Amino acid sequence: MTKKQKKMLIRIIASSLLFLSLVVFEHFYAVPNRFLRLGLYMVPYLIISYDILKKAFKGIVNRQVFDENFLMAVASLGAVALAVYENGSYKEAVAVMLFYQIGELFQSYAVGKSRRSIAGLMDIRPDYANLELDGKIEQVSPDTVEVGSVIIVSAGEKIPIDGVLVEGSTTLDTSALTGESLPRSVSVGDEVISGCINLSGTVKIRTTKEFGNSTVSKILELVENASSKKSRSESFITRFARYYTPAVCIGAVALALIPPVVSLALGNPSNWITWIYRALTFLVISCPCALVISVPLSFFAGIGGASREGILVKGSTYIETLSKVSIAVFDKTGTLTKGSFCVTNINPVDIEPERLIEFSAYAEAYSSHPISKSIKQAYGKDIDFARIDDVKEISGKGVTAIVDGKHVGAGNGKLMDELCVSYTPCNDVGTVVYVAVDGVYKGSVTIADEPKETSKQAIAELKKIGVKNTVMLTGDADAVAKDVANRLGIDEVHSELLPSDKLAIVEQMLRKKDSRERLAFVGDGVNDAPVLSGADVGIAMGGLGSDAAIEAADVVLMDDDPLKLVKAIRLSSRCMRIVKENIIFALGIKALCLVLGAVGIANMWLAIFADVGVMVIAVVNAIRAMYTKKL
Repeated sequence: MTKKQKKMLIRIIASSLLFLSLVVFEHFYAVPNRFLRLGLYMVPYLIISYDILKKAFKGIVNRQVFDENFLMAVASLGAVALAVYENGSYKEAVAVMLFYQIGELFQSYAVGKSRRSIAGLMDIRPDYANLELDGKIEQVSPDTVEVGSVIIVSAGEKIPIDGVLVEGSTTLDTSALTGESLPRSVSVGDEVISGCINLSGTVKIRTTKEFGNSTVSKILELVENASSKKSRSESFITRFARYYTPAVCIGAVALALIPPVVSLALGNPSNWITWIYRALTFLVISCPCALVISVPLSFFAGIGGASREGILVKGSTYIETLSKVSIAVFDKTGTLTKGSFCVTNINPVDIEPERLIEFSAYAEAYSSHPISKSIKQAYGKDIDFARIDDVKEISGKGVTAIVDGKHVGAGNGKLMDELCVSYTPCNDVGTVVYVAVDGVYKGSVTIADEPKETSKQAIAELKKIGVKNTVMLTGDADAVAKDVANRLGIDEVHSELLPSDKLAIVEQMLRKKDSRERLAFVGDGVNDAPVLSGADVGIAMGGLGSDAAIEAADVVLMDDDPLKLVKAIRLSSRCMRIVKENIIFALGIKALCLVLGAVGIANMWLAIFADVGVMVIAVVNAIRAMYTKKL
């Protein structure tokens, strides 16, 4: 509980004790003097309400009159005035403010609880970096460390900046980023990202990014800005409250004036006090706290709960979109498959297999693509970059290079066609890299990529929760793509695509889909940034450490488990269900109580329930969005 909340709790307890003491005292001893009773009841009233009265006064001065503070101030002060006039009870005036503040404290605590789930993610922010300079260690601010510097991270410390391990080995706690408790082992040469906690030995890391571009900074920026992107439901509530409050104030004034004036005009008693009391009751009932508080809180709790699971949502608008996803489009490599390729077959033509792999490895020497890495791994020797010249990467086709003075092309069939090389198509299941040397076809290398263990289950679960169509887009050969799609149970597959082809297909699907449907594209966030941005909701799978994932996607799954997508959609669907429940419940009860108040059936005590009671119930319902274990 915060300082402010503790102070409010003390005020509530003090006011409650004084109020109850006065009620008990009056039960046994009558206080006939109205002004003495007024003075006695004003003590607990002012203790509990002085901040509300102050805010209402400031709102009037600043010409921002119509808010809940104004409604509560007018209603409670009106009740006090009526009690003075009639020498009646002051209990209602004090009770209105007391219960309202109890509801506000409850709501504040609920927001704080939800905020702490996001604040837990903020613990990944590093406070310092141990910089190695001339053999000495200096503790500095992370944002002063330059790229290429060597930092030292001891056991128990956070990794402050992305880099590569250059000395030592350890295990890392990535739970703050991925939501997974299983530590990750790393050794020399492995990439490590900021925000993870070093669990064992002291290690040295050579930084590869500035702090501002590191994973931890990108994630914190994403989470801090999440509240700025409101959903349609949340924006509707904001607009609703803007018009609703002045409307009910005008309605209350009309209720206080029109019936007694009409009654007087007809020659009947005016009953001013009765209608003013009803108008004040109408104001208390009309306070839109439950709606204005619970809807944003539901989204906030949903985003907070997701962050604990390693699912980063950039705003409530994407919670709403995720809940309506009926078409899921996937990239293949690194999303549905492991992305860890290995050479499974070598098909030489008039060349030794070792020489074919050597040409392939040298042509792919400068590429960081998983396929290139697998070929270099199969070659198994150090690359002599002095033997390589004039490297050209042709998007969606492959690479060409001059190796030992020979022109080498390594890529798919489209590259062979572009180089006017006659080749024999290979029917191996896997990604086939065709190799040509000086315009002569020299064979092919087959690389296979296995689906992730949870991919098939994820596709099945998506269909269970209402995703009607699953689609896979890939640059791989048609045979490979169909093999993976059949094994995973994917409905539709498009193969041999360039990055621009993927975007064109997604745009075509967006045009054809029903207006109520939403399309999600799930990719690795590196090569698929245009498609991630173009979809209704872009989801970066395996976005750990990927700048493109964090920047281009609307939702980032901080590990590469496809089942997290299912959890994200389930979470968003439940969050939207809670939002709708709160809207229907709050508006329904308000409407009923407003009618009862206008006709005189509802008194101020019912008004208190309609305001504070409904708010508390709605807030309790809203914080359910935080809990994700059973999803």
